[in-house]
Amino acid sequence: MSPVHGGPHSGPTRRALLTAGAGAALLAGCARGGAPGAPAAVASSPAAAAGGGITPGAMTLFKDPSYNFNGLLALGASGAGSAEVGEVLTAVNAINGAGLTAQSYVKTFRSLGDQLMAAPPGAPADGQTKRFRALRAAQYYGQALFFVLGSDDPGSEEQLYKAGRAAWDAFCDLCDPAPVKAKVPYGTTPLPVWFFRPDASGTPRPTVILTNGSDGQNVDMWTYGVPAALERGWNALVYDGPGQGQLLFVDRVVFTPTWERVVTPLVDWLTARPDVDPGKIALTGLSMAGDLAPRAAAFETRIAALVAMPGCVEPWLGFPPEIRKILTPDKQQTNDIWNKEVVPELPPEAADVMKKRFEPFSVPAMLAARQGKLFTDFYTPASRIKALSITDVVPRIKTPTLVLDYEGEQFYPGQPRRMFDALTSPKDYLKLTAAQGAQLHCSPMAPQLHCEVVFDWLGKTLGA
Repeated sequence: MSPVHGGPHSGPTRRALLTAGAGAALLAGCARGGAPGAPAAVASSPAAAAGGGITPGAMTLFKDPSYNFNGLLALGASGAGSAEVGEVLTAVNAINGAGLTAQSYVKTFRSLGDQLMAAPPGAPADGQTKRFRALRAAQYYGQALFFVLGSDDPGSEEQLYKAGRAAWDAFCDLCDPAPVKAKVPYGTTPLPVWFFRPDASGTPRPTVILTNGSDGQNVDMWTYGVPAALERGWNALVYDGPGQGQLLFVDRVVFTPTWERVVTPLVDWLTARPDVDPGKIALTGLSMAGDLAPRAAAFETRIAALVAMPGCVEPWLGFPPEIRKILTPDKQQTNDIWNKEVVPELPPEAADVMKKRFEPFSVPAMLAARQGKLFTDFYTPASRIKALSITDVVPRIKTPTLVLDYEGEQFYPGQPRRMFDALTSPKDYLKLTAAQGAQLHCSPMAPQLHCEVVFDWLGKTLGA
């Protein structure tokens, strides 16, 4: 890494790179469920062509690619019952009509969540109506949560998370059978888990552990796996790990690079249950968990099948090079560059992106963001993100592995193939495409197709 000190001649060039260039790249890459930041400047980002190319015509809900990606995630969730097409498109129209901002986005989707948690029009709601209204509310609260740090009320982040969590729990309580809720030991802060079963018969079944990414919510794990598992006679485990959900927003526990220490207690808990077949436990990782889940499988040998969605070996590369150059081996030098050279000229929108992208890796960054401030310690969270590299452990994986890739992958381009090539275990690689309507990171418009691909492979691999 070359030095990044500014001098009489390097200052203007450097400043342009670290403010305008980095700001544009970050703004192009701020998307829920995605990697921390964007891999390239806005001109070269596939998602940047919001009006055509990879997201043409009706796939353009918002001109801004970050908001568009989030809107597509909500729209795609309709197939799993965790959104409603009419509700999402009505919200999109309202936001565009008011003028697209973080404030209008948060206000509109939060209001929609509140509306669904209230009594519906017409006759009193039965259990199924209440159940799926709560599930959709969880989705819309999650939409608002992603952009709340850039809104007029960033301090409401924890409250907004809790609203979404309450909606999720209300949905779960009305399921039949309701998922088993438990707290699995992990350090000093237990992991909340929701264990979904097709029935309460106690029959030993194949089980999938669904691992979320850097900023997804529990409702996303419903969309990307729970119904698909239940319909095939599988159990499904949803959980919050460090840097996610309750552990981040309430307990204030950030991401760890040693994800096997997270997964092993989950496997311990599952194998102690009579309704789990201990020889058929699969692990999936969505978005940044395409790095976390493979790391865990490299050390937790009871995992019988692994799916990386997409494969990711270096999350730090999800940031544009202009941002990565800020990090030097010296903490003081790094933070001086950040605070004296970058922050003063960082565009407000790019600053909001950095707040969101760094909060899962730094409690001080999260708390500062809730006060409308930008963090001052760049070195610590950046180093934590860089430590998530699994290039040295991928060859250790012995578990049969499916590596997914996506046409137009805007956060980890090229990394799924890198993972696949480095694997020494039985392996398969599959790229979902625009011709299938499954383009972009995690196929936001095609989660049903996504689940079909994943569970067909799991069924074949485990003979389930």
